[in-house]
Formats: sequence, C-alpha cells, structure tokens
Amino acid sequence: MAETGGDPRYRRVLLKLSGEALLGKRQYGIDFDVVRSIATQVGSVHRLGVNVGIVIGGGNIFRGMAASRRGFDRATGDYMGMLATVINSLALQEALEDSGVPARTMTAITMPQVAEQWIRRRALRHLEKGRVIILAAGTGNPYFTTDTTAALRALEIEADVLLKATKVDGIYDSDPLDNPDAKRYDRLDYLEALNEKGIDVMDNTALTLCMDNKLPIIVFDLLKEGNIERVVRGEEIGTLVAARD
Repeated sequence: MAETGGDPRYRRVLLKLSGEALLGKRQYGIDFDVVRSIATQVGSVHRLGVNVGIVIGGGNIFRGMAASRRGFDRATGDYMGMLATVINSLALQEALEDSGVPARTMTAITMPQVAEQWIRRRALRHLEKGRVIILAAGTGNPYFTTDTTAALRALEIEADVLLKATKVDGIYDSDPLDNPDAKRYDRLDYLEALNEKGIDVMDNTALTLCMDNKLPIIVFDLLKEGNIERVVRGEEIGTLVAARD
C-alpha cells in the first residue's frame, strides 16, 4: 500500500462495519452521534468520486449465533439478526442523506415498504449514478455471517478492495486489548490469515472467497477520524491481506 498524494487509489470500495461500531458508549442500540460521524467520513470519500458500498452487522441489536448458544433456533436467530442489519442500514442511510450524500438501502429480504430489493444490476446502476449503496439483511440466508456477505457483495459490485473497519488499528497475533505486547501485522497473505493461530480477520468462508478471487482486504481503525479517506487514498494504515507479489 504505497502512499499517494491526490487521486484516490481505489475507485470502488466495499466498507464492512460491525453493528457494534454503532454503539458508541451505549450498551445496546444505536448512538446517532457515531452514525453521523461515520456518514461524514463516508461523505468525504464520496466527494472524491469513489463508489461506496456498505455492509453493516446487527450485533448492537441482536446476535443470532449468541442466541443459538442459549438454545434458540439458529435459523430463526439468524433471520432476526438480518432484520437488525436493516435497522442499522436505515439509520446510516438517513444520516448520509441528511449530510447531502445520496444513498439507497438494498435488502436481501424482500420488504418493499422499507428498502429496495437487492438486484445486482440495479446496485451497479446506483453506483454509476454516484449513490452510496447500503446492503442489508446479509445474503438472505441463515448460517452466513455479515463478513461473508461483505466478501460476496464486494465481488458482485466489482469492488477494488474490501475495507473492514474495526476498533483496533489492524490485525494482531493476539487481542491487543488484552495483551499489550501483541504484534501488529502490516501485511498478511490470505493463507497466513486463514491458518495462523490467534489471527482473527474474517470468517474462513469470507477469507476464502476473497482469496479465490484475489480481492484485497484492509483492516483498519474506524474510530480515528478521517481513516476511511486515508485508506482510500492509499496511505499505509491498518493491515493489508492480499496475495504476495
């Protein structure tokens, strides 16, 4: 990731946000100050002429896997989690539109009163017209994570890179919040990310999709204002996961 000065390095990106990113200092739900901050960052990238797709998790409202561990039916729990992603997506859409950025929420579960249905050609048309697209409700199927959704949708919209925004500044060999001596990686090969113990990037299905299709992943700190634009411009922040040259 060489640093660049003016023009953005990536012209079309898929930004993956966790539901927890919307919590702020809350224990549950949505911190709308955080949502507005994310919208401002996305808006700065949009003004560079970059096409932006976004996938948001729903963990700030409901987690299907956590519910299944308590005896809840997994498929039902996953559908509930998908609906949580729609709530988050609509909140971000509203914040983007309020800041002057045209946005459309598209959902893999049909709900025409709330959002457009996910149709790849329509999504590409929105991007061509300069609209941010927010892709909700996962793949529409249980047992698939929003990480996998992000990888799949990034490939479908022909994104140059998958940007995974987190609460830490990259990928470490152990949790840096628990281990002050944790080592941060500047770059990893896909197989290293898949096979090395202690490395947590995305689930294996998502990583394998990216590896098979040579889609680079950049993991970076969302909490530092302006980082989305820095990544898009090609600055060396976070951790790059890609094939070795």
